Amino acid sequence: MNYFDQLTETRVKVLEALLEDGWKVKPAGGSTGEAYIACSATQKLFLKRNSSPFLAVLSAEGIVPKLLWTKRLENGDVITAQKWVDGRELSPSDMNRPDVARLLSKIHTSSELLDMFKRIGNEPLTPYTITEELQNQFLTFGAAHSDVTTALEYLISHRSKVAPRRMVVCHSDINHNNWMINSSNELYLIDWDGAAVADPAFDLGLLLYEYVPRMEWKQWLHNYGVSLTADLERRMYWYVISHTLYHVLYYINTSPQQASSWLEQLHQLLADPFHQS
Repeated sequence: MNYFDQLTETRVKVLEALLEDGWKVKPAGGSTGEAYIACSATQKLFLKRNSSPFLAVLSAEGIVPKLLWTKRLENGDVITAQKWVDGRELSPSDMNRPDVARLLSKIHTSSELLDMFKRIGNEPLTPYTITEELQNQFLTFGAAHSDVTTALEYLISHRSKVAPRRMVVCHSDINHNNWMINSSNELYLIDWDGAAVADPAFDLGLLLYEYVPRMEWKQWLHNYGVSLTADLERRMYWYVISHTLYHVLYYINTSPQQASSWLEQLHQLLADPFHQS
C-alpha cells in the first residue's frame, strides 16, 4: 500500500469514527483526495475535508447542495457534510442551457459572496497580477516556443485595455463536470476550492470559448443578463489567452503531452482575428 492509500484509509477511519454507528465512508474520487461519500441504512452524505470557507453562503443561496453540518477535528481539519444529490453532471452540450447562464449571473451578482470572500482576505486577480505570475512562470520554467512569447507580449501590451469594470466572485473552473443537476431539475455549481475575486469576463470567457458556438454568444449572454460588447469580448479573449498560457507553462516540464495540447489551443487562439484588435 502506497502513502496516498494509507492516508486515505486513515482519513476514512477518522470520518467513520466521527459519525454515529452504522455509517460507512468511502473516497469520492477526484485529484485532491479530500472528498468522501458517507452512507447509512437511510441516508447518504457528501463529506469534504477543509472545503471552501464560504460554503455556508453558497448553500444558503442555493448554489451548492445544502450544507447540513460542520465539525472541527482535534488536528484542526474542518469536515463539512452536504445533502447528497441524486443527479448527473452536465454534458458539454448542456452548457448552452439558459439556467446555466442564469446561475452564473446569480453568482456574479451576489453581494453576500463577495463580502464573505473579501473578509477572508484573498487578493483579487487583476490583469497585472496575472501577467506578473505568468512572467515568473516563464522565467522559472522557460518555453522555447514563439506562440508562448507572442501570447505573453500580447497580454502585457493589452492589460491596461482590459481593466475590469467591476470585480465579482469567479468560480474559475467552470468545467461541465462541476455543474450538477438533480431529478427536480435544480442546478448546482460545485468544487469552489479555486474561486477568486476577478473580472466576470474570466468565467464568461472560459465557458463561452469552450462550450458555446460564437454565433450563439449573444443569446447566452442575454440569458446571463448582459450584452455582447466589444469591450466584453476583448476582456474575455484576454483571460482565455492568459488561462491557456498558464497551463502551457504549468505542464511544459512535467507533462509534454498536456503541454502540447494546450499549445495547440494557444496557437488557435492567436490565429483568431480578434487578436489583431
